[in-house]
Amino acid sequence: MKVLVANLGSTSFKYRLFDMTDERLLARGGVERIGSQESNAFVEANGQREEAVIAIPDHAAAVRLCLQQLVDPKRRCLKDNSELAAIGFKAVHARGITDVQRVNEHVLEAMEAYADVAPAHNPPYVAAMRLLGRELPEIPLIAAFETAFHKDRPVAQQLYAAPLEWHTKHQIQRWGFHGASHRYIAGRSAELLGRSDLKIISCHLGGSSSLCAIREGVSEACSMGMSPQSGLPQNNRVGDFDVFALPAVMRATGKTLEQILDDLANRSGLFGLSGYNDLRDIEADDSPRSRQAIDVFVASIRHYLGAYLLLLNGADAIVFTGGMGENSKRLRAAVCADLDWFGIRLDPLKNDSARGEMAIHSAASRVQLWIMPTNEELVVARQVREYMERESRAC
Repeated sequence: MKVLVANLGSTSFKYRLFDMTDERLLARGGVERIGSQESNAFVEANGQREEAVIAIPDHAAAVRLCLQQLVDPKRRCLKDNSELAAIGFKAVHARGITDVQRVNEHVLEAMEAYADVAPAHNPPYVAAMRLLGRELPEIPLIAAFETAFHKDRPVAQQLYAAPLEWHTKHQIQRWGFHGASHRYIAGRSAELLGRSDLKIISCHLGGSSSLCAIREGVSEACSMGMSPQSGLPQNNRVGDFDVFALPAVMRATGKTLEQILDDLANRSGLFGLSGYNDLRDIEADDSPRSRQAIDVFVASIRHYLGAYLLLLNGADAIVFTGGMGENSKRLRAAVCADLDWFGIRLDPLKNDSARGEMAIHSAASRVQLWIMPTNEELVVARQVREYMERESRAC
């Protein structure tokens, strides 16, 4: 069974092709800077990597390029598109829908209904799904929603202190996201530590960031709420923000609500604080403004880390994943500073030299500290395989 997994961002498209008989990765590729005349495209297959700088105007063009790359005879990935058992999507959010769903008009309309709740994700996903539905109608499209991993959290971790009917009638609640990443960390931690009864705090820190409290493989809390805009500051999204500040900002700036929301979604977060939307650039700039941005980010991470240590009554492991979590030794050191009272002690030498998957705690630490590269696409591919197998048995 060959499964193609698509992972879309506001200006990016990444994919991986798996043979799910043995979970072997056959190819990976993607496009960055979609919408630019100089988009960066790459493909890796059979030990070969090719890169190109070309004009990719939209996600539809990126999807077409992906399919062309996979059926190219020199790569030997697919004879033709009919070899695909399904195309899986790491979908984010939809009104009234979660879990794993076959994409149909009902699912697409539910995603469109939340285009303003997940503006960086839902519009490009819907566009790609509609394109593939037209061009490859014979191939099932399967959406694995990120909210599914968090759906069984305690009610106290779901509800806002708002009129209850908002929750019961309109599903206004803390949903939580990055479900594929946190699910992977839960499973991989159990493998590495040889236990299934773990208390884990998964720190997915990247362009989009969240923390998740996990007990025995199940999510108990996530820092993101109703939308992926909430929780920790993101690269260019605000994170937690007092909604009663909106009228004051509107009066002060003369902007409409829609313009303010656009600012909060696209020109806030680390970018709004520092002028950079990449942590590498922020760390390289030793200005007071950049140092302040890092301090705000670290303070937010530690806020949720402390809350989840309390919720779980301690932790067996704290795991750093995502582009920042895996690669920024400065960020990890700042998050773990002065936590001896909790039994959390980072080994500075291990942290400074860490590469790939490895432990970075000191011998005196009661809590294990790990770096684990996540694999969201593999999680989605597994969910797609399970869905297709259930559907086959039902027939």
